[in-house]
Amino acid sequence: AGASPPSATSFGAVFCETPRVLQSSRCIGKDNGNIWSPVPYPIPASRYNNQVVGVGSGSTIVYAVDRLAERVRQEKLNIVCVPTSFQARQLILQHGLTLSDLDRHPELDVAIDGADEVDAALTLIKGGGGCLTQEKIVAGCAKHFIVIADFRKDSSVLGQQWKKGVPIEVIPMAYVPVSRTIAKRFGGEAVLRMAVSKAGPVVTDNSNFILDWKFEHTHNWKEVNIAIKMIPGVVETGLFVGMAERVYFGMEDGNVGVRDPPVN
Repeated sequence: AGASPPSATSFGAVFCETPRVLQSSRCIGKDNGNIWSPVPYPIPASRYNNQVVGVGSGSTIVYAVDRLAERVRQEKLNIVCVPTSFQARQLILQHGLTLSDLDRHPELDVAIDGADEVDAALTLIKGGGGCLTQEKIVAGCAKHFIVIADFRKDSSVLGQQWKKGVPIEVIPMAYVPVSRTIAKRFGGEAVLRMAVSKAGPVVTDNSNFILDWKFEHTHNWKEVNIAIKMIPGVVETGLFVGMAERVYFGMEDGNVGVRDPPVN
């Protein structure tokens, strides 16, 4: 039998000075050729063997999986990985990690994912990569949901840093009426996301379309999330409200910032 389920703090702690936790700070990208962003990767230490880990999608997760695979080899850990997308599945396989799914492992110990933006209340915008539905399902199946991001994703309110709007996955036949309904009820504009390397719209792993809702002002995101999901044709939104247990930010100076949900 494995150890008792670790806490989010234990899973996510990233300081090397603490012997039971792990850290990796790496450069994940650059803007204008000269700005590199170190990011922390919260990975379960060897005392947390025999855990099931949800693996998110996006550029940050590429390096997180690299670090996870490194620790699995070094510590001979028995870690099972459940992907949130085709990209995550390929990463798991390429790194020789154990691949599973929600049919075999419907309850995860932890899910680790990135975010397009994080506000002061730990409400997230996700789905810039088009995998919002699977990401939310996997996060919802995890005992702990931990987010890793660089400092540019940190905002006091949503929309401060991320200007591309809230992704909304929709059934293809419904994208026009859904777009009109969102604009009428909540303001702003919900635009069909077009593909870059193919003609026509982006098609998700679920064979659906994505609307990017460019909202004009801040909202009660919990209420808006529920209301949008009630619109016929909407599959899921990229609003993750009350789901993240902790967020780790890789700061510009190489340090790691930690944010927990506000205490009510």
